[in-house]
Amino acid sequence: MRLCSIASGSSGNCVYVGSEATHLLIDAGISGKRTEAGLKELGLKMNEIDGIFITHEHADHISGLGVLARKYGIPIYATKGTIEAIRQSSQVGEIEEALFRTIRPDEKCIVKDLSLYPVHTSHDAAEPVAYRISHGSRRVGILTDLGCYTDYTVECFRNLDVLYLEANHDVHMLQVGPYPYYLKQRILGERGHLSNEAAGKLLSRLLHDKMQTIVLGHLSKENNLPELAYESVRVEVTMSDTKYNGNDFPVYVARRSEVSDIITV
Repeated sequence: MRLCSIASGSSGNCVYVGSEATHLLIDAGISGKRTEAGLKELGLKMNEIDGIFITHEHADHISGLGVLARKYGIPIYATKGTIEAIRQSSQVGEIEEALFRTIRPDEKCIVKDLSLYPVHTSHDAAEPVAYRISHGSRRVGILTDLGCYTDYTVECFRNLDVLYLEANHDVHMLQVGPYPYYLKQRILGERGHLSNEAAGKLLSRLLHDKMQTIVLGHLSKENNLPELAYESVRVEVTMSDTKYNGNDFPVYVARRSEVSDIITV
């Protein structure tokens, strides 16, 4: 199984996950042209994509969806609430109803040889989810856009080989930054985004001896820095009451506007 971030951040998100037989996108928040170019770097064409799984309907996750759906007729998987919100969105235009596939949180969805398990998240969207994806005994998790996490979140993402985790903002940068007060409160709230420190605390609860790689994603352009996210998360792990140190596992930061390194599980 392979995982690769094609784009990551508040300006657009798209992650490729696939096996030899199955190729999926998680979100389509960049232009169709950029998505096609990103896949080309992976040696893939858009018509090889078996499905697009959407986490939620915000623009940075669906802005390229309409173009891709109309051009290639790719099935779109999302929760009922997210599908309804997409249909009402002016971002995507008309999408043929037959392309939508409704998924339900906590119910497994199978596409060829990949199994996807949608997980509830706390975010200010209609019915948002994160995804755990399995191929045989291998597991990866894509966990972004959540203002807080619970024991349920931890339980759903245990025993992963690779975790793609949101580290959206540095709290101090956000507090002193240019955003209006209401937006700062939204981001900091329980239906907003995970800070670097919160990401590190969540990661500390998910680490285990066989974890291979952690990728930090969905960084804010205005309220974070890649180096800051990297160091903050590692410090939180080191300071936690787990047996692990921040240097014990490979940690990467997904690039904002470029294809990141391919992670092979």
